[in-house]
Amino acid sequence: MSDFFSNVIYDGQSLHKAEILATIFGFIYIILAIKQNVWCWFWGILSCGLWAWVTYNLYNFYIDAILNIFYVVMGFLGIYQWKFGSKEKQQLHVTQLNINQHIMIIAIGLGLTILLGYFFDKYTPAHKTYLDALTTAFAISATFMTIQKKIGNWIYWIVVDLIYIYMYWAVGAYLFMLLFIFNTILAVKGYLIWRKIVVRDIKLT
Repeated sequence: MSDFFSNVIYDGQSLHKAEILATIFGFIYIILAIKQNVWCWFWGILSCGLWAWVTYNLYNFYIDAILNIFYVVMGFLGIYQWKFGSKEKQQLHVTQLNINQHIMIIAIGLGLTILLGYFFDKYTPAHKTYLDALTTAFAISATFMTIQKKIGNWIYWIVVDLIYIYMYWAVGAYLFMLLFIFNTILAVKGYLIWRKIVVRDIKLT
């Protein structure tokens, strides 16, 4: 256990400035997203832009780097959707997906995982390509669900974050493993808060 914390401290001392800023901005994004504050997307754009550089240059997670570039683009869409995405051009409300929609998301995600994993495993020196592809495929789905304020996004983020915990543990990036543990906790909190909103809205209708 002492070796683990020694590694965490060492990782923290050797962090690149981009990693520190990306982490701080990422926490701000999650906290504001839980509160349904549209400014979360601004901080998400900054965080993911930095993470794209970090994951490509420092950890060789090529698919994850592409994913973070995708996040940056989706951040601008998120700003628009959260402010004007409803049919009445008003702020979106939190809603749920049905079981058929979840089945479709999972099927598409697994298919995309196989395609991306195979390509990057065969043609690049990237690490843990299939796990990287899995997190990418379902993070894309979770991002679209977040943009549409679908409560299920938090469930998908919890699963994705748990996989990231293993991925960063496997490459010895223990500090980032701890950060994704915190992300998982925040995602659970986000789900519980948004669920209360959904239940309240159902009672009001």
